[in-house]
Amino acid sequence: MKSNKPRTLQKNIEFFTAALSQCIVSAWQEDPAGVYCEVGSGIVERISEDSVRIRNNNGTKSHYARDITMFQTEK
Repeated sequence: MKSNKPRTLQKNIEFFTAALSQCIVSAWQEDPAGVYCEVGSGIVERISEDSVRIRNNNGTKSHYARDITMFQTEK
């Protein structure tokens, strides 16, 4: 039985797997109060040591710094 618990992506291989499987990845960042808020979601298109580029549902592309962003997927 599969769990619907969100899985946090940290390693390059986890981002590559998410990109290949075309699953939706959510990007979360802390607000000034220290609460994580979702700042974007979509398909991983590019991965570097410093950032991740995600193509949003409307086709726009956003870059997120890996050191300040938490990435999660439902799968």
